[in-house]
Amino acid sequence: MMSFDNLFTRAKEKGFDDVQIFLTGNRDLSIEVFEGETEKYEIADTTSLTIKATKDGKMVTFVTEVINDSEIEFIVDEMLKNVEIITSTDKSEIYAGDPEYQKMTGMYNKELEDMDVKEKIDIAKNLDELIQHEDPKVKTVESQYGESSRTILLQNTKGLKLTDHLNSGYLGASVIVNDGKDQRTNFDAIISNDFVDFQPKELSAEIVKTAVDSLGAKPVPSKKYPIVFDRNATSILLSAFMQIFSAENVQKDMSLLKGKLETRIGSEKVNIADDPFRKKSSLSRSFDDEGVATKYKMLVENGILKTYLHNLKTAKKDGVKSTGNGFRGSVDATNFTLLPGDKTKEELIGSLQEGLYIIEVQGAHAGANPVSGDFSLQAMGFVIRDGKQAEPVALITVASNFIDFLTNIEDVANDIKTTIYGITCPSVKVRPLSVSGL
Repeated sequence: MMSFDNLFTRAKEKGFDDVQIFLTGNRDLSIEVFEGETEKYEIADTTSLTIKATKDGKMVTFVTEVINDSEIEFIVDEMLKNVEIITSTDKSEIYAGDPEYQKMTGMYNKELEDMDVKEKIDIAKNLDELIQHEDPKVKTVESQYGESSRTILLQNTKGLKLTDHLNSGYLGASVIVNDGKDQRTNFDAIISNDFVDFQPKELSAEIVKTAVDSLGAKPVPSKKYPIVFDRNATSILLSAFMQIFSAENVQKDMSLLKGKLETRIGSEKVNIADDPFRKKSSLSRSFDDEGVATKYKMLVENGILKTYLHNLKTAKKDGVKSTGNGFRGSVDATNFTLLPGDKTKEELIGSLQEGLYIIEVQGAHAGANPVSGDFSLQAMGFVIRDGKQAEPVALITVASNFIDFLTNIEDVANDIKTTIYGITCPSVKVRPLSVSGL
């Protein structure tokens, strides 16, 4: 293992002003069960070291997976060569740190990591078996269990030394159902770092019911419909536009939110937060990759845009403080969250005499424009008739503008969930949107 003090000393001897290391260690477990048999069992350990150094206001970065003292001389010499060819006039510096960092709780569960891997294989097999016997229309099943443990160390020559330790797992499955006339698929997963949260019986029933209920889906007449978007569909849509909150994209004229701070971009029901302290999430952090303390922040409060997400560079350009969102050399959210309301999803559906309940949208990143906000997405779901879920719907397209979508959110459910798309959100009820079908 490399002595970072030795690295710091040698870099300073060769003329660098300050040096910072960012070390990440990942341990990933992946299990796949297909038709009752374990198809994949894989454990991967990876370590990566990112070194940043400043000289005369210029910053150079070096990334390596070879982490030992014998590499120090080579690394420092390479950084010296690279810093000389930097032509940017922007002044860069290593961050000295914040007065206080949030103490992380609920982010790492040692019991999950120490649990016998046989129990993890068994739960994936159990889910697979439950789905196979859930309904005779089930034809193909693939179940998965995954787990990731991450240790992060940030240290620099200004005396800053920070660590985070996180882990998380997921249990999920995909299914193909067929009734002889039609075939449908479905996938869902539970994400947590507490094994108790993985409930295969409930997950099996939900995955199969949605797939079977979707058999025979047909398009509906083209017109405007009030819509209840299921939390999974909502999360896909939000994921397509999440980067519009990045100050980097705003400054590059790549976001429709430019110039909209403190203005209304959604209904009073819309509250969007960046929550770096969400329990049981592997995306949570007490500091970003630049050493800035993270903080809970409202991006949208009662429909009003309150802030962009900043790293040190974008914050300096706008004359504000970094929001602690400097990740992977850019600007990114931690746990992007649409906050829940106080009604059930069933109450939202029950409030409509006629409408659509959308459970899935497709093509979000191809059919969504982050600059204009326009989107046109293929969708599937169910007709809502007299406040109840009715016949299935497919081969339709839902079109709108993202700000119009947020502005037309009439109600928000309480069924909040972290989805596989990295978004935490509930189902929402939206005023009539244009739907193309028959």
